[in-house]
Amino acid sequence: MTNADSPTPPQQPSQPQPAAAERCPVLELGQIVATANAVSQLPNSAILIGIARHCTGDWGDVCEEDRESNDAALRDGERILSVYQTAAGVTFWIITEWDRSITTVLMPEDY
Repeated sequence: MTNADSPTPPQQPSQPQPAAAERCPVLELGQIVATANAVSQLPNSAILIGIARHCTGDWGDVCEEDRESNDAALRDGERILSVYQTAAGVTFWIITEWDRSITTVLMPEDY
């Protein structure tokens, strides 16, 4: 095998990697639950990706007003709503309650 056939060694990042605390989620989720309707309609992978996005402050497909409300809710302790879609285009919501005790995955019609 020639050098041209060798795998490329991993590149060192040009920027320093953030400390662990900087990568932590911005939102405490509390207990995570899902409605029976959401569980029956959504792939587990979509739920997991949605939860990962939600807890890091990626609110998905919310309008600008809801995005601003969610950002303020991080400081003020209000309810947070995120809206996502599966790869097949099915819309679902994730809501974390004001006291951060529970986060619910649900379909819009479940609300």
